[in-house]
Amino acid sequence: MRVPRPQGAEFEKKNAGDLRGELDTKEENKAFAEKFSFNFPLLCDTTREMGLKYGAADSKTEGFAKRAGVVIGPDGKIREYLAKVDASAYPSEVLERI
Repeated sequence: MRVPRPQGAEFEKKNAGDLRGELDTKEENKAFAEKFSFNFPLLCDTTREMGLKYGAADSKTEGFAKRAGVVIGPDGKIREYLAKVDASAYPSEVLERI
C-alpha cells in the first residue's frame, strides 16, 4: 500500500523538493494521487522523453517506469543518479545525503 510521504516538511527545511515522474496522463495521475493521498507532485511523461533521458524507460512504448532516483541541484545539474531505487525508501535515504 502506498501512503503519503511524511518527509515533505524535511525537504522544505533543506530547500528541496520531492516529486515523481509517471508515464500516465494528467487525469490518470490526478486519480492515482487522490486515491493514495499523495502529498507530492506527479510529473506526466506520456511521451517517455523524461523516462528515456533518466533511464526509467527503455523505449517510447514502455508500459511501466523503472524506479530511478535523481537528485538535481539548485543549478539544474544532476548531483546524484541511482538506476534503481525502492520508491518508498528513497525519500528518507536521500534526505540523509542532501
